[in-house]
Amino acid sequence: MSDDRPVVAATRRATKTYPGVRALDAADFEVRAGEVRALLGRNGAGKSTLIRLLSGVETPDSGTVEVGGSPLGDGGVRRATELGVGTVYQELSLVPQISAAENLFLGVWPRTAGRVDYPRMRAEAREVFAELGLDIDPDAIVADLPLARQQLVEIARAFRARPRLLILDEPTSALAAGEADIVLAAVTRIAGRGVGVIYVSHRLDEIRRVADTVTVMRDGAVVETTDVAGATTARIVSLMLGEAADEVPERTEADVDRSATPLLSVRGLSVPPKLEDVSFDLYRGEVLGLGGLMGSGRTELLRAISGFLPAGAGSITVDGQRVTRPTPAVMKRLGVGITPEDRKGEGVVPLLGVSENMVLTWFKGASTAGTVSPARVDGIGRGLIERLSIKTARPDTPIVNLSGGNQQKAVIGRWLHAQSRILLLDEPTRGVDVEAKAQIYRIVRELAAEGAAVLFVSSELEELPLVCDRVLTMRAGRLAGEFTGADITLDTIMAAAMAA
Repeated sequence: MSDDRPVVAATRRATKTYPGVRALDAADFEVRAGEVRALLGRNGAGKSTLIRLLSGVETPDSGTVEVGGSPLGDGGVRRATELGVGTVYQELSLVPQISAAENLFLGVWPRTAGRVDYPRMRAEAREVFAELGLDIDPDAIVADLPLARQQLVEIARAFRARPRLLILDEPTSALAAGEADIVLAAVTRIAGRGVGVIYVSHRLDEIRRVADTVTVMRDGAVVETTDVAGATTARIVSLMLGEAADEVPERTEADVDRSATPLLSVRGLSVPPKLEDVSFDLYRGEVLGLGGLMGSGRTELLRAISGFLPAGAGSITVDGQRVTRPTPAVMKRLGVGITPEDRKGEGVVPLLGVSENMVLTWFKGASTAGTVSPARVDGIGRGLIERLSIKTARPDTPIVNLSGGNQQKAVIGRWLHAQSRILLLDEPTRGVDVEAKAQIYRIVRELAAEGAAVLFVSSELEELPLVCDRVLTMRAGRLAGEFTGADITLDTIMAAAMAA
């Protein structure tokens, strides 16, 4: 990357502190016109804070932010937009019920004689799509478009404003490999028109294809910026982890009899386009970790095993019995329980009590003569609350009033009540504090010691060595590595999850 290209955006000694946390520490960062700068770092490294500063969502406590040579100051998002910053966040912000063209011009519809000029809007939308090489019908309703096309509409909306700087936050995390190719091609076209691009992703194969340079952040600081071509995967992982790369946490491996019949066996499981040919075994008393970055297929794998997502191919066997037609009801009867990734949206019924939430999957134990007994619900709840150390004033306290960690323990307790012997835990420690994490680790190990088999999914790869007997990694819908014993370390897991 030649240094004579103008700097389109920069932070100079930018620092940002939240209560108890220094999220950004004297960060110097800049991106040039036509450059695609990859931004890498673990969770909490400071990437999101840096993006918020550049897009005007936050202002630094000290230091400066500049766009196009002008200070951003405290002008906020409006000032950043005026100076030429466009941001596409990981979560789509489109209106599904209206057309692609209407989304492109949302809030700034072209008008003639005081009325929205639809022919002009369609024509201009068609020009923007063509400029990016996109075959998207301006009249298509966004809800009817595949996810990759929706992502492209979001990017095109930001590009329509002719930004100096375009920030893309994990734009392909929810996409399969083939869909991601379309997004990468559009990013290359945008950079070719002189726009500086910040590309946040953990997919190193994509970064090597689309980025010129890579900045690695750690603990709120910019650690290093280097050319992508000269950066090996091992070097990038080492920069991201720092001293943590040398940490090997103490872990007592369970005595798992892998010569016995697996409690769960998966063979050739495919769910196009998210999963392809996944095979593994899970044994009694084992905690099997499943690590991978967002969009790697972890959640789809758990949903396919539990019957919520129809598989296109492959087989599932439970305790030697092949399941011919897995459905949630069938898998529950076979002893399979799943805690969803979206605890708030899918894991709890907010206004029901803690005890009521824990008996939802199996009313039999809470019923008398076919009628749910409040006394039995209360008794079951009290037992599980004590066993799982759930902090609540009463068993009938609405679960929405509990902390995230205590809600998560209650969701796990639901499957203990249902006497599940195979537990599929999708991000069981997401959004919980350190104390709650330690408690969940203890609960998982205790369940395994009692003979349960646990599949523990986490995007926080550093926690897998703390709780798992064996770890599988996923990348782009396929299994990418298996680690046991002393090989279960943060650097080996992360390298396998990120490598091309």
